[in-house]
Amino acid sequence: MKEAKIRALIADDESLARKFIRRILKQDHEVEIVGECGNGKETVATIQKQRPDVVFLDIQMPEMDGFKVLETLGLEHLPEIVFTTAYESYAIRAFELHAVDYLLKPFDQVRFKAAVKHVKERVHSQHLEDGRLQIGALLKSIKAQPAHLDRIIIKADGRIRFLDTREIDWIEADDKYVHLHTREGSRMVRQTLGAMEAQLDPAKFLRIHRSAIVNIERIKELQPLFNGEHSLLLDNGTKLTLSRSYKDKLFERLGRPL
Repeated sequence: MKEAKIRALIADDESLARKFIRRILKQDHEVEIVGECGNGKETVATIQKQRPDVVFLDIQMPEMDGFKVLETLGLEHLPEIVFTTAYESYAIRAFELHAVDYLLKPFDQVRFKAAVKHVKERVHSQHLEDGRLQIGALLKSIKAQPAHLDRIIIKADGRIRFLDTREIDWIEADDKYVHLHTREGSRMVRQTLGAMEAQLDPAKFLRIHRSAIVNIERIKELQPLFNGEHSLLLDNGTKLTLSRSYKDKLFERLGRPL
């Protein structure tokens, strides 16, 4: 009797990443793609409706990240999970510690096919409960980590660098990336500004504009502009704009002018 195809769901907010995964999976006659999702809420709804055997799940998605997707579904309803992520932080160590399948972007066909082979072995052996236990341990581990980042891991030019958050002067949004500006220059990380803000200590870093976060200790001077905005001067001479909508939060944190 012919075995049923493995039903796969692709969940990633990047269209190019979905296209890459789709192209490889379509070459595998043992796999059937049952859907594609671009955000966390859509992923939860599709998993509940389609009941896939495996989900290729990106961690950093809008509206609801990959970890929140798993928490929302509950362990008893989880399919096989393969994380596809650019998360270069404590999460990678947690994946390895709990033997959870993950693909660190950018991954190639060889690495991806090896992950698919592992999925097939687990699905056909009906050892999905083992995977759920590992996911449960992973989620506990992630929750047990410090609430705010002290270091950011940056991968560039074939090297991995550890950047202490105290070295950051300010952070600039660039679509799905951020530029971390320090005394030594700028480093780019694949992370939205909102996601980066959520990981930083709010007592040390403050959003001053929809596209900028500053290290509070670097603020030297404020100069009033028109329409309630201010020019914000850092101690290295950098000038930024404090928008009207973020002004009150800054004054609440630092105190109002006397």
